[in-house]
Amino acid sequence: MASVLFTKLAMTIGRDEVYVVAVPLRATKGPAQLVMSAAHSLNLWDLQHFMVLIKPSSPPPSSQALVFDFQPKDPENILVALEVISGKAVPGVLHMRKLRKLPRSKCWYVGSSEVDAVDVACKFNKSWETNLRVGHHDCRDYTNGLVEYLTGQKNVLERLRRSSGCLS
Repeated sequence: MASVLFTKLAMTIGRDEVYVVAVPLRATKGPAQLVMSAAHSLNLWDLQHFMVLIKPSSPPPSSQALVFDFQPKDPENILVALEVISGKAVPGVLHMRKLRKLPRSKCWYVGSSEVDAVDVACKFNKSWETNLRVGHHDCRDYTNGLVEYLTGQKNVLERLRRSSGCLS
C-alpha cells in the first residue's frame, strides 16, 4: 500500500492531477430528477454525466480543484430533454467551476499532466464545438477528448467502465 502511494506521489509532484467524475444527469424537477438520481446510485453508466477535474500542483486561491464539463445550455428544460431523447442537436455550454474538495465517490484519478493542465483545458475548450448531440458529441466525448489532450490516454471512460463494474 505504501509503495502505491509513494509511486503516485512520485509521479505527480509538480504535475497537475487529472480525474474523471460522474454525477447524476440533470433533469426537470420532480419524477425525472428522481429517476436520474436513482440511475446514478445504481451505477447505470449510460445515465451519468461525466466531467474532468483538475487538481493543480499549485492550487488557485480558495479552491482545491477545477471541474470542466460540457452539457446542454438548459438541461432542466423539458423541451430540451425531448430534443435530446429524439437525437437532435441542442445548444451546449462548457463550464469551468471551482471545488473546495475532491468528491468522495465516483471520482477516479486517471493521470497527470506535464504542462499547466488548466491552461491546456481552456485552450481545448476554445476549439470544442458546442452543439451537443447525445451519443455523438456529448459529455462522454468531451471527457474522453480532454483527458486524452491532458494525459495522452485514449477512451478513458471505457477503461473506467470496465474496471469499476458499472452497469450498462
